Amino acid sequence: MSGQPVERLDDAQLPHLLRDALGAASFTYDSVADVLGVRAHEALGRNETTPGERATRGGSPLETLTRLFTLQRPVTRDHAEAALPGLLSRLAGAGVVEVSGDEVRARLDVRPYATDDAGEEAGAGDRWILSDLTPGMDGRPNQVDGDYVLGISPASTSLAQLTMRTPVGRSLDLGTGCGVQALHLAAHSDAVVATDVNARALAITRFNMALNGIDNVDVRDGSFFEPVAGEKFDLIATNPPFVISPATGERLVYRDSGLPGDQVVEHVVRRGVEHLTDGGWLQVLANWVVAEGTDWDDRLASWLPEETSAFVVQREVLDPAAYVELWLKDAGLHGGPDYLARYDAWLGWMEAQGIAGVGFGWINVRRGGTARELVEWPYDVEQPIAPAIEEWEATHDALAGVHDLAEERLVLRRDVRQETQGSPGAEDPETIVLRQQRGMRRARQVDTLEAALVGACDGDLTVGQILDAVASLLDSDPVAVRAQVLPSVREMVAEGFLDLA
Repeated sequence: MSGQPVERLDDAQLPHLLRDALGAASFTYDSVADVLGVRAHEALGRNETTPGERATRGGSPLETLTRLFTLQRPVTRDHAEAALPGLLSRLAGAGVVEVSGDEVRARLDVRPYATDDAGEEAGAGDRWILSDLTPGMDGRPNQVDGDYVLGISPASTSLAQLTMRTPVGRSLDLGTGCGVQALHLAAHSDAVVATDVNARALAITRFNMALNGIDNVDVRDGSFFEPVAGEKFDLIATNPPFVISPATGERLVYRDSGLPGDQVVEHVVRRGVEHLTDGGWLQVLANWVVAEGTDWDDRLASWLPEETSAFVVQREVLDPAAYVELWLKDAGLHGGPDYLARYDAWLGWMEAQGIAGVGFGWINVRRGGTARELVEWPYDVEQPIAPAIEEWEATHDALAGVHDLAEERLVLRRDVRQETQGSPGAEDPETIVLRQQRGMRRARQVDTLEAALVGACDGDLTVGQILDAVASLLDSDPVAVRAQVLPSVREMVAEGFLDLA
């Protein structure tokens, strides 16, 4: 799958004409979801198209485009002409569709995509993404070529939700693929550079920028930071080809770097900071090795350059066998003639490397500052998570200027709830847990002293005044109470349970 020559996408007028036709047919994310209905939409998430085929037999332009691109089903030439008036021959010439007699099939995917980048005006966030066809539909073989260009995926969506949207001057989309991140970055950056080593990806990204009327993205060919040598950016967002495997020379460009292990991620982190302006952020969605006998956070901390702040979150850890199975199936090799040999060789390599597991998560690094937090948090978080990363930055910057927390006034965050557990009739609860309803949705177990302090944090009294009052009520030494509770108070501010007033 893939391998079409990039020259076929050089029709400069086609993206604009196609955008007009897609808009006229109301081929948007919401409209497609409506025409499919819940059952067919959920089936499509499982790569099954039959319920969708049954829901789109009316022949309208919207139904035709949904069948052609979303479901990858053939449509009649008459229906295709009605949905894409005057464009069929140009789309065929560009390799987007294939016309055979009275039948039209998609050769590339045109996917409606919804964003909130353009504001709340109706239709303002409607976008479209061209990419290679989704593999594995209806159980068909899904082996892909080395220059395959992935479309919208869980990874691209996760990175988009992670990336901060504060307006910036210059942004870099490193390893752009089909250009999804560049599309988002363009909405809040004066200028964007998008790079890739895959010539087909670059051609598709250029097409997608034109398809969505975006003119502030500079698409460049090259590996890693070579295309931006000597340049600096306020924001770098990347989902590098992070699959952890032996460097065998056989690779799928969209997921394999050609470097063994997680060297590609380490390289991106170390070198990426060099390309940041002061205060600039590098945001990476990646895998990393969880090595036997080494804490994952100590290992990743060793990658972080000096004079950087970092918020790193491990969201998941996969067993090596499950990891190998996942990516062999992704490449369409499951059940193939050499599947077992590949499985054995890959797993043997991981065992020889001392890989106990593979971590997945977020690496956020800012040039400047000293705040560091590396945390394991596999639980649900609020999406998009980017505002929580920005809050983390603001909180740690504010805490850096606080010399005596006892003199500060704090406010309990409005989304924090207290949960208690204990035996019925007991005077005191056995456990007290504070739980956030927003952002990271962290939970923290506290003792009765800490709970008493948190309950009194409304901005009126200083922390010291509250602790002295609690000590008096408990007939405890106020100095000892302060020494016991103040370190936890700083942690609760850093974790977002309490805000500086």
